[in-house]
Amino acid sequence: MHGALNDPGERPAPGDVVTASAPIRICDVGGWTDTWFAGHGKVFNIAVSPRVDVRVRVSPLGALPHRITLDVANFGDLYGYERGQAPGRHPLLEAVIDDTGMPHDLGLEVRVVSAIPAGCSTGTSASVAVALIGALDALTPHPRSLHAVARAAHRIEVDRLGLQSGVQDQLCAAFGAVNFVEIDRYPEATRTAVTARPPVRHELERRLLLVYLGRAHRSSDVHERVIDHLVSAGTDSPELEELRACAEMARDAVLAGDLERLGRAMTRNTDAQRRLHGDLVSAQAQAVIDLAASRGASGWKINGAGGEGGSVSILCGPDPERRRDLERALVAADPALHMIPIHLSQDGLRVQRF
Repeated sequence: MHGALNDPGERPAPGDVVTASAPIRICDVGGWTDTWFAGHGKVFNIAVSPRVDVRVRVSPLGALPHRITLDVANFGDLYGYERGQAPGRHPLLEAVIDDTGMPHDLGLEVRVVSAIPAGCSTGTSASVAVALIGALDALTPHPRSLHAVARAAHRIEVDRLGLQSGVQDQLCAAFGAVNFVEIDRYPEATRTAVTARPPVRHELERRLLLVYLGRAHRSSDVHERVIDHLVSAGTDSPELEELRACAEMARDAVLAGDLERLGRAMTRNTDAQRRLHGDLVSAQAQAVIDLAASRGASGWKINGAGGEGGSVSILCGPDPERRRDLERALVAADPALHMIPIHLSQDGLRVQRF
């Protein structure tokens, strides 16, 4: 966490402003194994920008109609909220504020914005939670460690909101970079940075392509059926073991600077997702994959759990012209597709207090 511009232990006062941001996650090789039903797991992922940005301004108590004003820019939603109310228009934001707390005698104006579309399957909700916790923490005498922020963000989604959530997204948002996450006993996890040489990092960034499928990812009964199957199959089922092996393969490939092997790990993981349930690789995603394969891509990964909507990470081949040709072909084949410019994010949660 980056240091504040003034003493983080200093009592907040009207006019104080905190900004915080966190990266999103792509290429989550080994996903599905960082969950309660897997019990233990291994996940490789990559933090990238665009980031989620949060801005918190401290206001005098009574200066605004509500103690908390939420400006959720991506939804064009501006409204007042009081701590302790039942979840309203944006339950995650409200739950984070209620859980983290705020100065009892001051008001807050909170703005949340990101260039990433909602439902992109890039762990954006975890990034929102991590960034907002980091911003609110900066108004307290003792801000939490990055691990503690990630744990709190995960707990809020699972325990307070009752959502299905693995642990990898929150860790990626908190720490950034390229990660290998080992879950010894859910939800306890150890995160290790996967350090690549600068030329490898540059090549990886140049070749990664994030394709948004044009509509928000939807959790569905398909996911529930997959969960039911994995619960019945047990924590060491062949399906989960294959996903864990894909994560190790991806980690080892980056450490060795072998991006072709990384591409094979991504593709192997997508095939493993398909074996969990055929609908986890949608027809639209498969069309993207087919075009990528025809243009010499080294690998592809359905981001997140898979299903309708969301996004696909593609590791393009080394020829820049073939990448450009692929982007043109994708848009020509399906105007709903959107190429999201991304950059590797070497750091995770950033916080500044002014």
